Order: sequence, then structure tokens, then C-alpha cells
Amino acid sequence: MITQILTTLLIRDLQKLKAELELYQHEANIWKVDKNIANSAGNLCLHLVGNLNSYIGATLGNTGYVRDRDAEFALKNIPRTELIQKIEATIKMIQQILPGVDEKTLLAEYPLLVLKEKTSTEYFLVHLAVHLGYHLGQVNYHRRLLD
Repeated sequence: MITQILTTLLIRDLQKLKAELELYQHEANIWKVDKNIANSAGNLCLHLVGNLNSYIGATLGNTGYVRDRDAEFALKNIPRTELIQKIEATIKMIQQILPGVDEKTLLAEYPLLVLKEKTSTEYFLVHLAVHLGYHLGQVNYHRRLLD
């Protein structure tokens, strides 16, 4: 089922995000921005963790997670160890919730209007995986360019 595939891919890419953060030689560079690179790797990490915990954890798993999207881009200089802990907690959340999403829920309309139009839950979950991959690439590029 698609939930097994998505679980595998999301966990794979969250592990890669964790590895990218660990590869920074200078921890302060995780938060570095440049005139052409507006989002730091740290803020992208917070954004991805917030996104997944909100749209999978809170919406599909009723975890009670409350997202502060503005803070995802405003907070600075959170220690690398704390970012990694947030990624690991997100992995656990996905492992607990996503495999339990049944076919009926997948085919039903996603409960929130996030994109321009309503979509099925299955469509939106694929969107979340693609979104993670997109920002993971940005973090990789950020590290290679600014570290």
C-alpha cells in the first residue's frame, strides 16, 4: 500500500536531512544566509518538521501538535543536537501514524484545505514527500555552498 512506500521515503529523507546537518563542519553555518539564499538550513529543518508534524501528526494522528509556521522561519541558532532530536521525533511520529492510515482515509478528501484546491489524503501525502525532497535538496546545496 502507498502508506508503506511513503513511510519508507519520508523516513529515508528525514534521515538524509539529519545526515546533512551532521555534515556541517561549523555548526553556526547551519543558520547562515546569503544575499541569494534567504532560508538557512536550520529554518528549512524547522519548517519540514513543523510541516510533517502538523499535516500528518496533528491532522491524521491527532497528536495535538500545534504549528507555529512563522517561528519556523524566525527562530535562529537552535543547537544542531536539538534540530536532530526534532527530526528523530518526527521519524517516530511517522512510524506510529502513517502505516495506520487506511485505504478509506487515503481516498477521502484531506481534512484541511492547504493547496489551492481540495485533494485526496493520498495526493496530499505524496505532496508532503515531494515537499520534503525539494527542501532536502536546498539544505544539501546550502551546506555545500555556505559551509
